[in-house]
Amino acid sequence: MLRLPIFGTQSPTDIEGLVAAMATPGAHLIAGGTDLLPNLKHGLHEPTLLVSIDRVDELRHITWDEDEGVLRIGAGVTLSQIAADTEIGERFPSLATAAGLVASPLIRNMATIGGNINLDTRCRWVNQSEFWRSAIGGCLKSGGDVCHVVPKGRSCVAAMSSDCVPVLTSLAAELVQVGPKGRREVALSNYYSSDGIAHTNREDGEITVEVRIPIPTVESCAHYSKWTVRKSIDFPLVSIAMNFALSGSGADATIEDATICLGVLAAKPKLLRTDKLKGLRFADEETALLVGELCYAQGKTLDNVPYEAGYRRSMLRVFGKRAIRQLVESR
Repeated sequence: MLRLPIFGTQSPTDIEGLVAAMATPGAHLIAGGTDLLPNLKHGLHEPTLLVSIDRVDELRHITWDEDEGVLRIGAGVTLSQIAADTEIGERFPSLATAAGLVASPLIRNMATIGGNINLDTRCRWVNQSEFWRSAIGGCLKSGGDVCHVVPKGRSCVAAMSSDCVPVLTSLAAELVQVGPKGRREVALSNYYSSDGIAHTNREDGEITVEVRIPIPTVESCAHYSKWTVRKSIDFPLVSIAMNFALSGSGADATIEDATICLGVLAAKPKLLRTDKLKGLRFADEETALLVGELCYAQGKTLDNVPYEAGYRRSMLRVFGKRAIRQLVESR
């Protein structure tokens, strides 16, 4: 049986109380607990205190700020709420899709958008029992001195497996962070680092309180797809989020701008170089083929999650083509 370690708990009722509690040495923030609690049972963290956001009502809002031109989502909003929100589904379908594909209905009812944004990185060599890890001498992320994925590597390459992060990155989302130094806003694309251990640029004692997504001012279409072995529960093995700004209508629409973000490659989501797509007819089959090739060429996979890296890379090409074809059919 995997047991939880011994720790204290606090449940503040406002953001200021959360920040104050997080100043305790060894404190960890807990929202739905769907990622943190299994990691505690596996011995990946040894907290002295868990600080719950459950009683902080100001973290649970979905606000359309039309004057500012942004959708504001509190960090405590659950993934099931996002997936079921009709207006989010209409205006940001890729986000509703991603939230609705996470794990299972029970987990989505508990998991929060803030937790999904701050999801710990995962690796086939570390997300095991403590006994299993000790048999191989640990790794860079769990008390060892070697990366079993890249034996001569100097940094951890555990993968960011969040469903919502590639989508939010493709939508140019920003985070509102609050900590001992005050409040700051940071672009989600700048929030992550390539180190699987310290994979976010979160400052000490800082918490995510809100995500802000710009409301498009031009015609756009977005899509999210992922490959998993099972249709539920599983973390993605590869994932692709797309967001296209278009000009024109119908079959003659052309691509003004394209953002494609890949997940589950390394600790940081991968934004592709998409200049070759600008000016192309959106509905052309050649465009779909090019999208697939861009995903394959720039999506360098590693053996950090289950399934052989080369096969996963091939699936990027397949899902890239499928995604844009589905977008064309849905318009």
